[in-house]
Amino acid sequence: MARRHNYGTFGEYSEDAQDSHQPMARIGVRSVTCAKSAGRNQVIELDPGRFRCSRVAAQLADEWVEYVEATEITAGPASAYRRAIDRFCSMVDTELESTVAPVDLTDPRTARLLAKWERGLAATYSPGSNWPAYLATSLRTLLIRRDDHPERAVDPVLARTVRGPLLVSWGEKAEHDEFSRKDKQALVRAAWAAVNELEKRLAAGWRLVEEGRHPDAGSWLHLPDLLWGLAHGEVSPKEITSRLPSVAGWPDDLRSLVARPDGRITVNTAKQRLVCELVAHLYPTSLDLHAFRVLLMDATGRTSEEVTGFGAKDVEFLAKGVRLTFLKKRAGRIRHRAFRDGDNSLQPDEAEPVTHEIADRPRREAGAVVRRMINVTAKVRDQTREVEDTLFVRAAVLPGGRLVFDRWNFAGPSSSFVAWARSRNITVSGDLHIARLRKSTKVEKAIVARGRVSVAADDHLEETFAGHYAQGTTLRIISGDVITAAQEHWFRQAVDGPTVITAEAAETAAGTGLDGFGLEPPEAEGIISGQLDMGLSHCRDPRQSPYSPSGELCAVAPLRCLECRNAWILPTNLPQLLLFRSHLERSKQRLPPAVFTAQWGQSWANLLAVLADRTPEELDLARLHIAEGREALHLPLTAHTEFDQ
Repeated sequence: MARRHNYGTFGEYSEDAQDSHQPMARIGVRSVTCAKSAGRNQVIELDPGRFRCSRVAAQLADEWVEYVEATEITAGPASAYRRAIDRFCSMVDTELESTVAPVDLTDPRTARLLAKWERGLAATYSPGSNWPAYLATSLRTLLIRRDDHPERAVDPVLARTVRGPLLVSWGEKAEHDEFSRKDKQALVRAAWAAVNELEKRLAAGWRLVEEGRHPDAGSWLHLPDLLWGLAHGEVSPKEITSRLPSVAGWPDDLRSLVARPDGRITVNTAKQRLVCELVAHLYPTSLDLHAFRVLLMDATGRTSEEVTGFGAKDVEFLAKGVRLTFLKKRAGRIRHRAFRDGDNSLQPDEAEPVTHEIADRPRREAGAVVRRMINVTAKVRDQTREVEDTLFVRAAVLPGGRLVFDRWNFAGPSSSFVAWARSRNITVSGDLHIARLRKSTKVEKAIVARGRVSVAADDHLEETFAGHYAQGTTLRIISGDVITAAQEHWFRQAVDGPTVITAEAAETAAGTGLDGFGLEPPEAEGIISGQLDMGLSHCRDPRQSPYSPSGELCAVAPLRCLECRNAWILPTNLPQLLLFRSHLERSKQRLPPAVFTAQWGQSWANLLAVLADRTPEELDLARLHIAEGREALHLPLTAHTEFDQ
């Protein structure tokens, strides 16, 4: 007699499995009900009976059903798990086509089959795709879950394999770059224009409602009557399409609603198009809500998930701003953030239309955007009181002609972000992806924070910022500029050369002094009088040397004067420079190249640059002074001792 055990969706034990306690899964269609992004449910089915390896398919299908029910994943991931089962079982059928013996997950052959399946996944997708690794991981999750169950057997080799390294690599995903400043400004301006047009359209529509009555009492060709019927729920879109005559009998105001930009009308879809336009004159549509998402992301700097994930209960208007509660499901974090606004007299409960248009302002006033969105979606939210976790609700006409009020669905081809941008004639460089807008705000925050990651990464880990947001073009350029500026700064601090005064400048200074060269009067007087003469150069302030503590005399003069920013070289220093070059040439012959470069490389380079700027006449005159014995090299004894050793 077969025994029954309640293993979730598992069925009866077979007579042969009575002693081994191996459950035999039912061979029948499995189905799960998952939530979709638009708030509707979707039923996903899997039929193990269509595979020759039906036992393997049934066992995996049972695990799939239990896993979906336990984790409450949405339709997208649930479909991916089903796809993994389909593809694996199809491969098993192909491999064991000539085998008569049945196979299940306790069969020793399953480990080899799994390995072969994983290695062959990459060949069925485009290079760099993540789908092969995603499907392999999904199937392994179900196998591990089955192996963890004390009453469900799995081949030991298969159990070790699924817990080992993945046999297919994850693809490379290119990071989205941020929008350029020009592209972002175009998006924000278009969003404000769209909001202004939406408010005008809705205000005009509801004014027409006040003029209308029931179409049976009025006319099915009278625009205010049609709007009145939809607004009061007295007529449905399906009823309108059935009662309307052909397009040829429509008045001009109805024909204008369905006419294309070139004036032509598509007769086959004119009625469906008309009811959609009628609804759009009363309620915001899926396409309309993209403008609010763009403005909220720009004003708050938050992700698309966060700005579309707070409801009216998560909004608190302050005296000069608004406090919003954001939910980030992936990180499991709830954050409360306040945003300051400018003066705005419009209150959330006021129904007056906006009398002034805002082209790109208040660009960063989150409260202004939220107020206007609350007013725009008020009538839809009255119809969807069960939806409390978002302000993004809209009206839509389903293909069957039914008017529904539901949470926003931006995944459809005709209601996507790309579709909205095209409808506003927006052209940007690169992909039209909403994540790029989030990166743009992160770049601006990093610029304001002067590159401090701790400030820019205020809503996630610093590692996330470094690995995801810091890869944008703007931040790479800024980082390069910062590094270059820092290098230049420290290069000037460490090896900046002296200031060289030419003969013409020296003649000018003889009459007017050196005050015009940026020197203080005491410094200029000390250089002209020779009190600050160090031999190879003059020093503007020997007690402010970059090589010695402030207030103390320079400890390296004159050996490092050619590397010091305080040094001023006059034409009178030229004989000493020529003698110093001879001294360094002898040192260069004695010392190994690496040692000479480390000790004198910068001084040697600066010296050659100074001498190269002198005219042949100046050099000849300096050599004459040396030959006549009027000049001798003034160096400390330590310099000679160093090179004689």
